Amino acid sequence: MIDPHHLPVVNACLNGIAAVLLVVGFAFVRRGKIPYHKACMGTAVGVSALFLVSYLFYHSQVGSIRFTAQGWPRPIYFTILITHTVLAVAVLPLVLVTLGRALRGRFDRHARIARWTLPVWLYVSVTGVLVYLLLYRWFPSAELG
Repeated sequence: MIDPHHLPVVNACLNGIAAVLLVVGFAFVRRGKIPYHKACMGTAVGVSALFLVSYLFYHSQVGSIRFTAQGWPRPIYFTILITHTVLAVAVLPLVLVTLGRALRGRFDRHARIARWTLPVWLYVSVTGVLVYLLLYRWFPSAELG
């Protein structure tokens, strides 16, 4: 059985890997290396899907974690957390529409929505790592909620 208490670090790693894949995939498409772009973005979708399953499993087993640090870290953490959460909800349909357009060969429409999807997805991935660092590593006085 998986110990869910190990999953936050796994989830942070998956978010970090997704962020790297997004940046590399973007660089590939800008250079016209479409097969490499497809490979990076397809892998980013897979890594992000794995993250979502792991995240949902973790929270179903452990519940919420309180951020108990006081002072200057608190507004920083909650600003990052709130923007991360709102955009995480928005990114799933954006990714699905962007991916669907690419798979159907509608590359003009794919590129138009990808201009929005990429920065939102990258922000969610990077801030996911930051939330982990703030909650579990830099200010680890977190408590079960």
